[in-house]
Amino acid sequence: MKIGLELHQQLATGKLFCPCPSELSEASRSQFFRRLRATSGEAGALDAAAQQQAARGRLYRYEVTPSSCLVEADEEPPHPLNPEALSVALSLAELLDAHPVDEIQVMRKLVVDGSNTSGFQRTALVAVDGVLQLNGRTYSLPTFCLEEDAARKVEAKDGDSAYRLDRLGIPLLEIATGPEIRSGPEAREVAEALGALLRATRRVRRGIGSIREDVNVSVEGGARVEIKGVQELRLIARFVENEGERQQKLIAIRDELVARAVSPPQAPVQPVTDLFRETTSRSLAGVIRSGGGVWGFALPGFGGLLGKSATDPERLGRELADRARAEGIGGILHSDELPGYGIDAATVAKVRSRLGAEEPQAAFVLVAGPDPAVALRALEAIRQRAEQALSGVPEETRDPLPEGRTRYSRPLPGRHRMYPETDVPPLRVPADLLASVRQHLPERPASARARLEREHGLSAELAHQLVRDGEVDVFDLLRAQGHPPALVARILTQDLPPLEERRGAPLAQSASERARILDGLLVEVARGRLAKEGAPPVLEKMVVEGLPLPAALTESGFAGGENPALEVQVESLLDREHTLWEARGMAAFQPLMGHLMASVRGRIDGQVVAEMLRERLGRRLASRTAPPEGASPTG
Repeated sequence: MKIGLELHQQLATGKLFCPCPSELSEASRSQFFRRLRATSGEAGALDAAAQQQAARGRLYRYEVTPSSCLVEADEEPPHPLNPEALSVALSLAELLDAHPVDEIQVMRKLVVDGSNTSGFQRTALVAVDGVLQLNGRTYSLPTFCLEEDAARKVEAKDGDSAYRLDRLGIPLLEIATGPEIRSGPEAREVAEALGALLRATRRVRRGIGSIREDVNVSVEGGARVEIKGVQELRLIARFVENEGERQQKLIAIRDELVARAVSPPQAPVQPVTDLFRETTSRSLAGVIRSGGGVWGFALPGFGGLLGKSATDPERLGRELADRARAEGIGGILHSDELPGYGIDAATVAKVRSRLGAEEPQAAFVLVAGPDPAVALRALEAIRQRAEQALSGVPEETRDPLPEGRTRYSRPLPGRHRMYPETDVPPLRVPADLLASVRQHLPERPASARARLEREHGLSAELAHQLVRDGEVDVFDLLRAQGHPPALVARILTQDLPPLEERRGAPLAQSASERARILDGLLVEVARGRLAKEGAPPVLEKMVVEGLPLPAALTESGFAGGENPALEVQVESLLDREHTLWEARGMAAFQPLMGHLMASVRGRIDGQVVAEMLRERLGRRLASRTAPPEGASPTG
């Protein structure tokens, strides 16, 4: 197996070609509509992926937000390349021993899937030939690029899509690795190491979607397949393993087709609507009642290879169905799963006869839909995919699914989608900028981990988590305020991440703002108005519900942070429960502790409470058993 990664990290700067902020917004000020066409690249040919996307003829709606302008709407030429974004890219290149290019030429990369308004994405090569040293291995990093992020898809309905322009134009730093990675777990380790270096620059965005990986996978005898836009680091290994399994199954199907001496499918498409007029299949009956039709064609030699089990996630029938979906058809029916779905054996026999699929090893495919043109286009895509099965694994781009598997998206783009950006002049990299970057390189992750362990007494695991999650600056700022290192590290690595995941967004983008918010909570702990164990529920109110600290304290039952003196509460409890401790002695400690913690939990540290209760209870028990003053030991 060979694996390569392309990491895309959003930068916390202004947008790449305009002065708009890199902020997401749910507010929409206006909207407009576009249809996109494919154009030829620099070499004069059309890219296959762009052709397929443009052929769908979809209408795209774009929502204008406060963080977008006429540049995102493609109504104004792009401004010069953002110098701060360039500085971040050059810093990363230096950290990974890459070589900056002498002159930056912005290129247009054809993308007509609706994710931008112009029909292309701007991208620029910044540095080449870096290396990553990890676990005794060397990984090549051929390219470092700056490019625009795409618009956010917010709706997909009836073949048309809506996009929000807030994300369009946010700078992305793309780092590509060579194909030296050999396994899913290794791919995750490389992605994690590169992510830590990106966060070390202190100028990257946080939150879901701010960093994405394109995972390229091939197995021996297979082909390069790109899994586009994996957002969860923990799923990289699963995507790699599942893609390897998929390619191996496709290779096995190819070998069987070769053994059967199967030729490329050429059987004509035939209408079979009349055979289903009385069908009990709900899906087909609904299409026919609405004026649609059913069409199909034979696949000689493919019988038994499309997949009889719907529970098998990697089967050729699913591959054919994905191609139909890409053309606007919801699904297909094929002979390996029939009779079934309300279609009886007699109808299957009639379909076989009509399509010329009566031989034992012959298969057939059916497509139903309201528009004959769409159905026929889908059948042609299915035919092409069936022909590709004779060669094994086709090169393609696939979309990640939540369970760790993938679905066909489009052909793998090639060089024909690239041509120079005519509205942005070439930029020679200034020598003074390079000198400044080299003079102010950020602390490397390994150095940060060692410092956290040495200066703050953190464990290696806690130091690793802080560096991995990009929380070193926040930790340093809170430590500078005198907050305990162990408590700060626990909040940043254990308490905060799951709450931000539930929120769907980070507490704040900048380290200074995150530290300011958390400092208020930690001050309550330092002043004794809130115990360490009381911090998580208050933090939950702040992060998930977005409450300010005073309201979060009130909602969590810590209004005002005031609490009667602990010794008063302990003595009062011992007075009320004197029959309990008189009867049970020190064995009454646990039930008394339970009573006490019910009233002070979250306000006073449990260890402090236990120490005072144990001391006061022991004192009372001692006074009960001590001899009267002046009496002899024997009484």
